Amino acid sequence: MDLYFSPMACSLATRIALYEAGRSATYLEVDPKTKIVRNDGSDFRTVNPLGLVPTLRTDDGVVLTENAAILQYVADRFPDAGLGTGPGMDRSRLHQWLCFIGTELHKGLFIPLLDKTAPAEMKTHVLGKNLSRLDYLENYLKGRDYLLDHFSVADAYLVTIINWTMATPPIELAKWPTVKAYYERLRARPSIAKAIAEEFELYKAELARHKAAA
Repeated sequence: MDLYFSPMACSLATRIALYEAGRSATYLEVDPKTKIVRNDGSDFRTVNPLGLVPTLRTDDGVVLTENAAILQYVADRFPDAGLGTGPGMDRSRLHQWLCFIGTELHKGLFIPLLDKTAPAEMKTHVLGKNLSRLDYLENYLKGRDYLLDHFSVADAYLVTIINWTMATPPIELAKWPTVKAYYERLRARPSIAKAIAEEFELYKAELARHKAAA
């Protein structure tokens, strides 16, 4: 399978899931500004017209988009890794957390703060309105190691998003000590440590290229 990704973007969650499952993939790096695939110079928008990562091409040639869908596909594709759940309420709980992370944290809180063109007033509004999502997460994680009763693709997604606090100074994890402890514990997990280390090196190279081209 092929995973189209950009360094340190939300596509990192799928890399973590694949590493956790001990599975291989072809990783195709997409320049987030030009939408060019660095591996071969092709236009990523011919694969995904929206130009958004992650995008996964399965071994059958099917192109799948959207983080929650891709993560659930990986969990279902490699059931022995235990990254998903069985049917019924457990499955619904997994879907619930993937939706919460995607809408309330990823899009609702972090994306506006990471947007360099967004006015300061909007960022202030977002912080005032949406920091309660971290309060909710703080209370939920007390006494828990993971979002479910085991490490799942939802944790891969959550640790990816929490990692963005490094680039969002207004969000200081010390204010949410349970979330901070969860993040630090999962950062030490081999699959996560490996994925973040690899993508951070690619991210630094990307910044250097754009700085040189400016």
